[in-house]
Amino acid sequence: MGQSAIASAFAGLVPMEARLVAQLPGEAGWQFEPKWDGFRALILRDGDRVAIKSKSGKGLDRYFPELVSLVSGLPGPPRFILDGEIILPLGGVLSFDALQQRLHPAASRIARLARETPAELMLFDCLWMGDATLSAAPLTERRGRLARWHARIMRPALNLSPASHAYDEAATWLAQAGGALDGVVAKELDQPYSPGERAMLKIKQRRTADCVVGGFRQSDEGAIASLLLGLYNEEGALDHVGFTSAIPSSERGTLPQRLAALVAPPGFTGKAPGGPSRWTRGRSNKWVPLRPALVVEVLYDQVTADRFRHGTRFLRWRPDKAPGQCTQDQLQHELKPSQIAALLSH
Repeated sequence: MGQSAIASAFAGLVPMEARLVAQLPGEAGWQFEPKWDGFRALILRDGDRVAIKSKSGKGLDRYFPELVSLVSGLPGPPRFILDGEIILPLGGVLSFDALQQRLHPAASRIARLARETPAELMLFDCLWMGDATLSAAPLTERRGRLARWHARIMRPALNLSPASHAYDEAATWLAQAGGALDGVVAKELDQPYSPGERAMLKIKQRRTADCVVGGFRQSDEGAIASLLLGLYNEEGALDHVGFTSAIPSSERGTLPQRLAALVAPPGFTGKAPGGPSRWTRGRSNKWVPLRPALVVEVLYDQVTADRFRHGTRFLRWRPDKAPGQCTQDQLQHELKPSQIAALLSH
């Protein structure tokens, strides 16, 4: 037997994406939603079959068996395709780090984590419901169908993302971004679902931190490839928190000599940069320690487990700042439990 129509549609489906813009649109005709800090996922139910796949098309079913069970056990309709985010509440906040730990090859570990730290779904779009394909319908219709269905289901761990047409409410969400929220998404109310296209807008909060340069890495040619960044923890030890490789060209000529004068172990007295890993494919990941004397201001987006999740952007040197003033309390982590509860009960 061949695939059903809904399974065939799901097989080739990729999510609609967003392009980064500097500010929220202020005119009418837009719906705003929090941009959740989780794993983007498309969810299929086709009778007894449930499939969950990532934005890249990889299957997520085996990593989140509790979500497969959740979707399998829902009352009708027996067929739907939903768009949403996998989130993981942990200790009153949402933890991206705990989500990453679920991507593990050992089935026994996945089963244990599914019991101990179950994930949830945060839904925000509906592409198919029952016998109706909705991709060509405007957002207002898709969101209405999703909201009415969700109101009938009302299951724990099955959340409907807040949505608002109010600019002021979206601005409040944007101010909270950086932990559980990754920013705000803006969608046109009369817009169809456009798979693979950057047809939505996303707005992120700019955040900066003053960091100690605790070391550096060199390229194969001997140039400065990246500066290793540190912040002092509560015990007074310098923890490695990330890196910046976007060094201005005006700095590249004089930087090697400047850093050479500061080379001295240990560099980091708390958490230190790691060595070769599966991510470096066996390449050398050696680094050179520096005396903690240089302070640099960087632009960052997200913090996970007391580290910048992505590379940062070099902004400027801070000769006016003492290294000891560069502490971890600068960083904005997850939303407070009360803020999470307010959003989830929206």
